[in-house]
Amino acid sequence: MAAIKALDFYLPDELNASHPPEKRGLRRDHVRMMVLDRTTGEIKHDHFFHLADYLQPGDLVILNNSRTIPAVLQAKWRRDTNQLAPKVEIRLARRRGEDTWDALIVANPVKTGDILQFSPELAATVIGEKENSPLKLIHFSKKGTDLFNIIYDLGEPIRYEYIEQPWELDYYQTVFACHPGSVEMPSAGRAFSWELLFELKRKDIQVDFIQLHTGLSYLLDDSLVQTPEDNDEEYQISDRTMERIIQTKASGKKVIAVGTTVVRALETAAKNEALSGMTNLYIDQHFPIKIADGIITGLHEPKASHLDMLSAFISEQNLLKAYDQAIGAGYLWHEFGDMNLII
Repeated sequence: MAAIKALDFYLPDELNASHPPEKRGLRRDHVRMMVLDRTTGEIKHDHFFHLADYLQPGDLVILNNSRTIPAVLQAKWRRDTNQLAPKVEIRLARRRGEDTWDALIVANPVKTGDILQFSPELAATVIGEKENSPLKLIHFSKKGTDLFNIIYDLGEPIRYEYIEQPWELDYYQTVFACHPGSVEMPSAGRAFSWELLFELKRKDIQVDFIQLHTGLSYLLDDSLVQTPEDNDEEYQISDRTMERIIQTKASGKKVIAVGTTVVRALETAAKNEALSGMTNLYIDQHFPIKIADGIITGLHEPKASHLDMLSAFISEQNLLKAYDQAIGAGYLWHEFGDMNLII
């Protein structure tokens, strides 16, 4: 297991974005953008809808079109003929098959064989446990599209403590999301609007898509810290998209990954020579990035493993200097916050 270096800094609570930009009177593509030069560390401050000003014709922007599912469900908890609780919370963690998921069941002690009754139409059985993890493997009574339809009907999006009130699932979607499977929003793509995507294409900046379904990042217990290596995520890259990537790099243009999810998928594909599968790739300053020439991402909290990935693009010293400026300038953090382009 890789030792994660903790890039630490003080983040004032008021910089946690608790409301979507649209609820703050902003279009989603009008959030702020901090632009960092990978080589010099130079810092510029702008707004996200000016993204095309920092890219060149022929560059290729790769987005994650995984769609966020409402991964928090409520169920009655039964064992044999006994009802142990009328209501327990289940957080889906990652899909293992058409009808099986890893899940965090917020009730103790849940055992193999226990039944979770979500509705008259949907139940699940606990069929396994993960070693050294609170996650359980659950088997649903429905599968495929039927299962997703019921989850969309019953569930709520995952919401962490800095989001002070529930927001509808639409606020946790990117405008181009189309393949259900992420339990947390692939949030680096949230600031893109259709207008911005069309502007990129008008300026001959290429846009393409991969899928990586995000897993559950927080297990509701600060003593249980998941490294990226504990967090298997399913990804898929088409042959056509990889051909465009290869052609772009061969022509001397840049491939810009939108989000840490896209970096993980692309670099896993390059490392394993596999365009689909599972990734638990951990990327830090020592990792030789082969595909992504730049990254568009949000602002990451102190000690987050995502910061280690950013240090593969820019020195830790320049990254921390930039974050210090962002805090001083009042940038907003997390999925509803401002953006960072490193190029």
